[in-house]
Amino acid sequence: MIKILRKHRNWLMIVIAILALPFCLYFVKSDTSLIRSDEFVKMYGRKVTMTEARGTARFFQLSRTLGTTDLAALAPGGGNEDQKVVTFIINLLVLRHEADRLGIEPSKAEVVETIAKFPAFQSASGFDKDKYDQFEQNVLPSFGFTNEQLEQLARDELSLKRIREIVVSGVSLPESESKSSFEQAYGKNFVNVIRVHSADFLKDIKVSDDDVKKYYDAHKNELKTEEKRKVELVRLSLTEDQKKLKDKERIDVLQKLSDHANDVSQALLEKGADFHQVAAKFQLPVESTGEFTNSAPDPKLKDSPALNQGVFKLTPQEPNSDPIQVQDGFIILHLAGVVEARPLTLDEAKQKIADQLKGERSREMATEKGRKSAETLRNGLKAKQPLQLVLQQAGNLKVEKMPPFSLSDELDEKNPDEEKNEPLDTRMIKNVSTQLEPGDVSEFVPWTDGGFIVLMDKREPADPAKYPEAKAKLETRYLQTAREAVFMEWLRDRQRDAGLTSAKS
Repeated sequence: MIKILRKHRNWLMIVIAILALPFCLYFVKSDTSLIRSDEFVKMYGRKVTMTEARGTARFFQLSRTLGTTDLAALAPGGGNEDQKVVTFIINLLVLRHEADRLGIEPSKAEVVETIAKFPAFQSASGFDKDKYDQFEQNVLPSFGFTNEQLEQLARDELSLKRIREIVVSGVSLPESESKSSFEQAYGKNFVNVIRVHSADFLKDIKVSDDDVKKYYDAHKNELKTEEKRKVELVRLSLTEDQKKLKDKERIDVLQKLSDHANDVSQALLEKGADFHQVAAKFQLPVESTGEFTNSAPDPKLKDSPALNQGVFKLTPQEPNSDPIQVQDGFIILHLAGVVEARPLTLDEAKQKIADQLKGERSREMATEKGRKSAETLRNGLKAKQPLQLVLQQAGNLKVEKMPPFSLSDELDEKNPDEEKNEPLDTRMIKNVSTQLEPGDVSEFVPWTDGGFIVLMDKREPADPAKYPEAKAKLETRYLQTAREAVFMEWLRDRQRDAGLTSAKS
């Protein structure tokens, strides 16, 4: 579909091409004669056409180009770009319907004020009329939009704010819960950890030939070699001088390179096009890889994970990829060969099966020991027995004393995204400790290398003087999360009320 739609790409401008080219080509362009069905979804007892959906989708990219953030709530969470856009389309239609139902109609003055506050129109002194004029003359037409759609986007944003205020108005943080959260977050925790490593059990595990044969017979259809592929590729890269460019100058040359890459891709869409002949026409040298698997990519594809992903999406029927953007340009792939996966023989699979069985059994043994140890520790400490005695009774376990910590350390840190030099399970241990009272023993918590048990030694009370400031911070975090959950549930309810069904239903 992307390749078909690219034929009508001439009006795309720099922002769209650089920031979201794949999305726009899919949702903005159209060639309805080649679409199997013109139905996107059914809502409110009517059919939403693909043409209407594409028009609505353009608001998603327009909002991004303007730098607005409020409407991002209509496309929350993970998923790829296309999935987010589909969610946005549906939720925007719901929003507009509910705004009409509730009689929400922002005034002209409110719309003008909202537009003037869009980040794309700001400079150091505030609203920048020159930026607005340039956007109006150059960017809006590239979307097929006028000032009317810009005003509609502002009305959508205002409607969203008002509806959110109505929906989440009842969400609050009770004082008792606020104080409890404060103690959990700002109290200093003294925690001991007991780790159970699955690797410690490997030496005692024996896997017989009968075990391997039984596993092989039960999983024969799953035990295969990895498919191998070989590709040819052409690179369209910036020159060494161009690589040094920054900001708009770099965007300008990348845009020209993107246009050139799309010209190459367009030529490959022609009937009977030959990859080598097209490459020669555009004076692009063809590189070849050796055979490689998905788990072990060829070194020539190291520029970007998207390259290896792109290789394994190619088929003999569609052997050429779209232009794939890498750090300093674009790459177009051509499928040159496929070595299909084949079933492994018993001898070929023997070591793999043995390792698999050992890994499974060692994890099972670690889990069993961990659960029994947690129960022994809990009972022993309840009976006021010394910790060292209980550790011996539980199998001579070793205890690790963690440095004292407060969960507020992460709330208050200046650079929360800065990489921390700590074990991967540390955050999980901290989270488990918040559910424990002094003297408590957690359940066994499975982890990648076995698991762990948390013993809460003591918790020093939080400094009451910090409560007023911390309360506002905790309420902000709590309410933000709670209100987002309530609003998303409201959207799901409204979708159900709209009778939302897919085009296939």
